[in-house]
Amino acid sequence: MDTPPTNLPDQDVVPVKKRRRDPEASRAAILEAARAAFAELGYAKTTIRDVARRAGVTHGLVLRHFTSKEQLFLAAVPSPRTLMAEVVGDPKTLPARIARSYVRRMAQSAGSDPFVAMLRAVASEEETAKRLFTAMQEDSLEMYRQVIPGPELPELPERVASVGAYLIGVTFSRYLFKSGPLAEMTDEQLVQHLTPNLRHILMA
Repeated sequence: MDTPPTNLPDQDVVPVKKRRRDPEASRAAILEAARAAFAELGYAKTTIRDVARRAGVTHGLVLRHFTSKEQLFLAAVPSPRTLMAEVVGDPKTLPARIARSYVRRMAQSAGSDPFVAMLRAVASEEETAKRLFTAMQEDSLEMYRQVIPGPELPELPERVASVGAYLIGVTFSRYLFKSGPLAEMTDEQLVQHLTPNLRHILMA
């Protein structure tokens, strides 16, 4: 009787990429692998070693670039500078740009946006999720302060927090539960739906 072969590769295992020597290329590969891992496994189950394997680098190299899993996650989130490049312009049309930027980012990420991973972390790592969300809110507030010129809108921190809370609800309905009217809209319909609501929250 033939003996079945052993140590066959698991087809479900993400293949290891070839290691890179270029530090910038390594950093980019780590961030790409981290976004995919966080989206696929959630924050709690993602490990530095898994990210390193996906990126084709060593565990130690990941820690040299990013000192912890929490810092790696925050680095994987779109930075205020990146987001500001998408929303800079006439303040009167800011809500429309926010809506379009949000919908485009979520659609292009195919569910791998770090915002989704952060929301999934709430159930398993409440304190970690709280720190991550606080850091994201602080970055968002700084972005809005730079995008909106002139005197600061009254209660801007509260307004920015409300925008975040509103988009969390949209994200749960459309990208996590994938059920209900918001999930059934096209991307353009969602942009048109979000714009007046964001305008009211942010600028009314």
